[in-house]
Amino acid sequence: DATGICNGRDIDYYKSLSAKTGVHIVACTGFVGGDTALPHFARASVDYLARHFIHEITVGIGGNGAKGGVIKVGVSRGGRMTELDKRIYRAAARAAVATGVPVLTHLAIDARPAENIFNEEGLPLDRVLFGHVDDGVNADSTPDTWIIEQGGRLGFDTFGYETELPDPPFWARPRKDRMDHFLRFVQGGHAGKVLASADANCSPLGWPGVKGHTVNYIFEVLIPDLRTNGVDEDTIKKIFIDNPADFLTIRN
Repeated sequence: DATGICNGRDIDYYKSLSAKTGVHIVACTGFVGGDTALPHFARASVDYLARHFIHEITVGIGGNGAKGGVIKVGVSRGGRMTELDKRIYRAAARAAVATGVPVLTHLAIDARPAENIFNEEGLPLDRVLFGHVDDGVNADSTPDTWIIEQGGRLGFDTFGYETELPDPPFWARPRKDRMDHFLRFVQGGHAGKVLASADANCSPLGWPGVKGHTVNYIFEVLIPDLRTNGVDEDTIKKIFIDNPADFLTIRN
């Protein structure tokens, strides 16, 4: 679950849901973007932020003993990294190097300064998933091929937000366009570098999105679509089981 600090994390709910279903839920520390950070964090230094992330990974989030297993970072509104975003990215890189957990980005449209920060802090790009490379607003300006060439991973994670819907969100995209984009990497020799999801976010809380859109979309629509487009079962397993397991593994 990629809900960041100040963005509505409910660790007690994660624990309850995991206990009831047997599903291992990986919680995150970090921020969806600098513009979601409350003033206490927005004024903080890189060192303070890194120590806070490390604490949530190694000691716990809150008081129930649950620990973060991935660090969320993101580009603020406007499409370019702010100075606060850059501090958060740098703190996340330091925490990732110190703890061995990976980093997940919100948007990938400003990937070059992010890549510079990760390189300066010694974080291999294989430990970074650049998210939302397929959304309908930013896909054309996201340097997806460049990210792959640098060693990063691509998150095609807005499946289900389609312009064909009766009331699509502003980041929707034609279903075939997104699938063609995804298949270009899956069938082009990069199946080991992509992850896929449905970005089933806070719609139940009244956030913009698609009513009733859940992770079930992956199983009910996306995987059958991939089979229809000629993707074999070994590749489907790689995308939905092997790649996430490899990415989320803590590497000390």
